[in-house]
Amino acid sequence: MTDAPFRPFETHLDEAAALATLRAATLGADDGELFLERRRSEALVLDDGRIKTASYDASEGFGLRAIRGEVAGYAHSTEISEQALRRAAQTARLAVGHGGGTMAASPKGTNIKLYTDADPMTDASFAGKLDILKEIDAYARALDHRVIQVSATLAAGLQEVEILRPEGLRLTDIRPMARLNVSVIVEQNGRREQGGTGGGGRHGLARLMEPAFWQAQIREALRIALVNLDAVPAPAGMMDVVLGPGWPGILLHEAIGHGLEGDFNRKQTSAFAGLMGQQIAAKGVTVLDDGTIPDRRGSISVDDEGTPSAKNILIEDGKLIGYMQDRQNARLMGVAPTGNGRRESYAHIPMPRMTNTYMLAGNDDPAGIVASLKDGIYAVGFGGGQVDITNGKFVFSCTEAYRVRNGVVGEAVKGATLIGDGATALKQIRAIGNDLALDPGIGNCGKAGQWVPVGVGQPTLMIGGLTVGGSQT
Repeated sequence: MTDAPFRPFETHLDEAAALATLRAATLGADDGELFLERRRSEALVLDDGRIKTASYDASEGFGLRAIRGEVAGYAHSTEISEQALRRAAQTARLAVGHGGGTMAASPKGTNIKLYTDADPMTDASFAGKLDILKEIDAYARALDHRVIQVSATLAAGLQEVEILRPEGLRLTDIRPMARLNVSVIVEQNGRREQGGTGGGGRHGLARLMEPAFWQAQIREALRIALVNLDAVPAPAGMMDVVLGPGWPGILLHEAIGHGLEGDFNRKQTSAFAGLMGQQIAAKGVTVLDDGTIPDRRGSISVDDEGTPSAKNILIEDGKLIGYMQDRQNARLMGVAPTGNGRRESYAHIPMPRMTNTYMLAGNDDPAGIVASLKDGIYAVGFGGGQVDITNGKFVFSCTEAYRVRNGVVGEAVKGATLIGDGATALKQIRAIGNDLALDPGIGNCGKAGQWVPVGVGQPTLMIGGLTVGGSQT
């Protein structure tokens, strides 16, 4: 691999020959494309004062797809050559059979660039990146004598994509990514607790290596760890919950967002299937999926089928008005693609996926929302969770939460889990803050074994009647 620009039709393939092979593979199909990709990434991990991992990965390949009806034929290869392309075309062609399809209209082009083309890995030397990690370790330990372990990961990558369609349309996108994660473990009187945070987006490493940025991340991680040192066992039972702004939108992403992806609704497996135009949430609730926010982790100039990303309204004032669509599901449902056809890599077939999913701000004062909570939980940080798409039932663990009584925020609690279902939770939103915030750039989303970067966000919310799982009754 080299650092030269990725030009597969100049270095690997004759474009006319590739187009002829693609057209033969998709003759009589409803849709299809040739997706070419080169990806480079590096990650440096510091743990307990030592560099634990220093990795660099590079890959390239293509995926060729032919679609007829609900069936897709897909073949991929790490070898970008005319011979490999011909073999892939034979496999993909099996889905078309005797043909009879009508090729879908090509995506509309766009000149929008939402992020830089620059390689984020070139922002600093290898030695410079190691020095930053060592500074992070020293800074965290100097902040508080109770810090006994520090972990930090500095990661960056560049994905270069070209898409060739049967009608001859060629699209390109160059996607940078950078991320810093930090965590600290503190110990006091034999008790240990952890706090972690991070940030990043589609930009260079330079802004993450600024002292003002990484020092703020360390202080926040330490704050969370110290809060948890004094946390008491979480209560259990049905109660009202206030969610903080920003990263708690991960609950919205999982409990609601996946249920609004086109494939689940076309197949009638989503809890929201068949509810288009109906009131599915409280008045004032407006949810968007927006892939057009500059430099955000979940943003894409075009999706992995070549459709320009868009700012799609999913729920407006409580009513369901849209699903997220790739090209295949949109065609089968008789609607337009929304720019949500995403894939992990050339080795994966695209499917409807979220980009940056968030709820718009309301008019309520966040402090007033908390003050109106009579007996419940104020959750501002979340860890892992799981969701059943068919019924929307979710379970999420809180990494930072507090007990609230008569509007007064009390002791921190640990071991709290929020249990409910997305459809019910949407209708039980009782207050929406005016403090919309997006997450700091740390989200990943898994679906059908594929992972893609995403963003989430929301204002402060009060949700009535969630089940809180804890050890204290």
